[in-house]
Amino acid sequence: MFVAYVVVTLVTIAVNVWAAVADFSRAGFVLANSAELGISRSWLPPLATLKAAGAAGLLLGLLGVRFIGVAAAAGLALFFAGAVAAHVRARVFHNMAFPGGFLLLAVASLALALAR
Repeated sequence: MFVAYVVVTLVTIAVNVWAAVADFSRAGFVLANSAELGISRSWLPPLATLKAAGAAGLLLGLLGVRFIGVAAAAGLALFFAGAVAAHVRARVFHNMAFPGGFLLLAVASLALALAR
């Protein structure tokens, strides 16, 4: 079980760091997606900061600060539940796999952290 926790959490950290970097750098696909969802460009830095903070919290959880890891996983799960809701609200379904996949990773990280 511990190996699954480590692997899933490392993948969750990696994808959230990647997403935060894409948001901070205002990558083309990020700008296109936020425009489709009706999200202002001014929201990108705060959203990127939340993703980066979640990844950092997950890393702290792996390093032994369990309650921070659990809180970070829960926070990321809530964040990506909101992202899925934003896609549904805007009726943007063609790229739902991204927020949905991120949500599943966050939930799996949370479940494995709690089961540990």
